[in-house]
Amino acid sequence: MPLRVECQGECFLSYDGAIMMSRTQITLEAEVQRRARRRAGGLGISLAEYVGRLVARDLGSQQPATNPAAVFDLGASGVSDIASKKDAMLAEAFATSHGRRRA
Repeated sequence: MPLRVECQGECFLSYDGAIMMSRTQITLEAEVQRRARRRAGGLGISLAEYVGRLVARDLGSQQPATNPAAVFDLGASGVSDIASKKDAMLAEAFATSHGRRRA
């Protein structure tokens, strides 16, 4: 259940403190609203979620780009050669995380 927070001028909703949403009102023709509700229902989501997804897709991604250089020079590997052993290392890590060890 969202927590309602009153603000000056607008009402904001917070689901977990990290996600802030603003409530808005739109006007749709009756037939468009009926079709949109049907599509949202078919997707198993609310009309608000459906419209929100359409708007987000139309506006494009707003996620900040991550600098790829952030993963380089994080530490010294010593004599490890990850490039040549990566497949075996990933397989072992996957098996270990799922309760199985490779022989």
